[in-house]
Amino acid sequence: MWQNSRPGSIYDYIRVASFSLGPDGRIDRWSERAAEMLGITAGDAVGKDPVEAFVPRELRETGRRAVSRILDGREWTGLVPYHREESAEADGLAEIYVMPSETETGERTAVCLVVDVRALRGIETDLAASQAVFGQSPMGFTLFDTRLKLLRVNERFATVFGGPASKYRGGTPHDFLPRAEAERMTVALRRVLDTGEPVTEMQLVGVVPGETDRRRWSVSLYRLHGASGRPIGVAALAADVTGRRRAEREAANARRNLALLNEAGARIGNSLDLETTARTLLDVAVPQFCDLASVDLFQGLLAGDEAPPGMSDGSAELRRVAFSSAVSDAPLATTACCVAEGERDPVAVGAVHRYPFNSPCAGALRTAQAQIIPGRESDEGPELGAVVHSTLAVPMVARDTVVGLVQFSRTKGSEPFGERDTALAVELAARAAVCIDNARLYRREHERALILQRSLLPPGDPEAAGLDIACRYLPGTTATEVGGDWFDVIELPGHRTALVIGDVMGRGLRAAVAMGELRSAVRTLALLDLEPAEVLSALDEIARGLGGGEGRTGKRSQSDRGAESGRGAAADLSEVYLATCVYAVYDPVTRRCTFANAGHLPPVLVEGGEDALLLDVPPGMPLGVGGEPFEEIEVELPDGALLALYTDGLVESRDHPLDEGLQAFRGALSEAGRPLEDACDHVLSALDTSHGEDDIALLMARVHGLPKDAVGDWNLAPEARSVARARELARDQLTDWGLEALVDTTELLVSELVTNALRHGHGEIRLRLLRDRSLVCEVWDADLAQPRRRRARDTDEGGRGLQLVGLLSSRWGSRRTPRGKTVWFELALPDGESEVPDPAEALLSLF
Repeated sequence: MWQNSRPGSIYDYIRVASFSLGPDGRIDRWSERAAEMLGITAGDAVGKDPVEAFVPRELRETGRRAVSRILDGREWTGLVPYHREESAEADGLAEIYVMPSETETGERTAVCLVVDVRALRGIETDLAASQAVFGQSPMGFTLFDTRLKLLRVNERFATVFGGPASKYRGGTPHDFLPRAEAERMTVALRRVLDTGEPVTEMQLVGVVPGETDRRRWSVSLYRLHGASGRPIGVAALAADVTGRRRAEREAANARRNLALLNEAGARIGNSLDLETTARTLLDVAVPQFCDLASVDLFQGLLAGDEAPPGMSDGSAELRRVAFSSAVSDAPLATTACCVAEGERDPVAVGAVHRYPFNSPCAGALRTAQAQIIPGRESDEGPELGAVVHSTLAVPMVARDTVVGLVQFSRTKGSEPFGERDTALAVELAARAAVCIDNARLYRREHERALILQRSLLPPGDPEAAGLDIACRYLPGTTATEVGGDWFDVIELPGHRTALVIGDVMGRGLRAAVAMGELRSAVRTLALLDLEPAEVLSALDEIARGLGGGEGRTGKRSQSDRGAESGRGAAADLSEVYLATCVYAVYDPVTRRCTFANAGHLPPVLVEGGEDALLLDVPPGMPLGVGGEPFEEIEVELPDGALLALYTDGLVESRDHPLDEGLQAFRGALSEAGRPLEDACDHVLSALDTSHGEDDIALLMARVHGLPKDAVGDWNLAPEARSVARARELARDQLTDWGLEALVDTTELLVSELVTNALRHGHGEIRLRLLRDRSLVCEVWDADLAQPRRRRARDTDEGGRGLQLVGLLSSRWGSRRTPRGKTVWFELALPDGESEVPDPAEALLSLF
């Protein structure tokens, strides 16, 4: 086949030259390749003796004998040293093939082929090296010809795909690769052969004969050229990168898992709300870890039970608190095997449900072990989980207690869950479980704290005779919503009312406990009907005892004092029980209010049409300090006046001094000419109540007193006929008030009290009837001895009066007065539903 391009062949590499000898033994033809290889031009060689031309001097005799034999018609092959210059030593070694020939006249000549031995040795070395590389390479090595047919494959390639290497000669990529991958490689081979641009690390996927796992190869292609530069084929190097790919994938999964755990640590647990924590867990997991997920918590746990029933067998009621999906807005039944018998609809958020006892989900809850639940093919639609092919049911375990279940699911097209995924899911669920358990504990403690706080405060709408009451409490710390501020409205005998407000130094639950102790003490002291200053004095002693001061422990040794001073103020518990307090008693009959102050801010009084005024109440020392008496003042409160008691959290903060806060408070009260509840709201909205530095308590009372026609007041002479006079006065007054149903009972009890005043007391007797929310009867005398109820024997003629008072009245008691004592009883006003006690039956019951 003729061609006009340089023919690349083996002769390009082994450097073959030729020349011929004439009949005279001299050179008559000299090729250009001979001139190039031996370094002798044709002009210098033609016509010369070849031995003289390039054989070294010491070998010329041997050379002449060889030439003689050649001209005699013998073939000859040998190695001949040669040199290019006369004076130089031999610098080459040629292998010469001499073939005898004849001229047309029959004369003997010879044709000589000369090969450079060094080129032959180089080719042998290169071939040996190429064979070693090709045969011993750990990578698959293949050669394709220009028709993209396999010329040769190495043993590594044959080992991977099976069979001897000769099996693949003449084959194509379709013989060892899947169709799609074979077509990709054919296209790449053609492009490399046509353009000469190599392809590196092309990824191919296939299955090795005898194995089921898919393997991945990285293939590099480059074009091969002959010595003349003509393309002669394409070489392919293939390395099995399945392990490396798996390692890369595992490393990527590890990085993803670490990123997920890092994100989970940063986001989960930022809220103490159960539902918020559950939603945050799903926000982290979907779609980075799974396609859809849900969180179920035990219903008993959400209800506050310590040990939710049925938790041990995994079949207890659960509530779905969160659901998230990257594939559907509507919830899916992620695992059909975990759907309760007879139920087909997916569980909605907020729904309460149970898992069947034999279901994998119940098993996960029962064993506290995560379970991988494979999906199942179904023709019944996605509502039974046909779209989900892998689910992880992970119990949420905190402090060895299962609190709920998380389900992570992946849909078809995603990689199914493996061991690493299970470990990550368990870690995510554990972190969320601890946070949810903390939220549960916080919710429980928070509810308990609220119960404590509410139990220590008066009801939302306290009632008092002659007063309209409105109150507000704002905790300084939203974490517990409890604090040391308190207020109280205490009903006293004679329709009087004690208004109390106080502030324990400190914050939180500890201050609330101290406040509760002081509030209980105030209520106990109020029942004794002491004067306000006496109440604060007794309360001061109690506070000193609570705080661990001298009031409780008595005198301390000098060493004890030295030890306490060494601990510092932080260890001084008495400081925690320091408190301020205002105690005020309002009498709706006289419309006078008596105040006593223990280091608290002064009350504010607003009279109609005037600016708010700070009452000049002697401040006194805080409770728990001791050593100083308390003073009290009496202030007349006209009807319509507004009295405000408050704590320092309302008027003091870091943003402004106390004086500015008091001025703003007075201004807000001066503008509060509106219903009392609205006035409270106006004050709180006008002042800075969101600083969160201290608790805020506000107690406001609008004065209206008892009308004159609701009071009956008479003085009686200390004589026997005053008993009948008292019954008559009581009967007439009750008739005027329309309380005929209480006449008989009131007459009987008034008669008993006046009789006791005549028998056991002395001086003038005073009878007073008060009608408000109930009927109060008071009998005053000048004797200081307090009455005492006793049980009379059947043979006693007397001693049953106070027993009778206790049977017929709703409550009764006595109190000291500056000039003696007052014995009183109270009767509920008839409401048309409850029956009035029959005095006759009560009297007979005493015998």
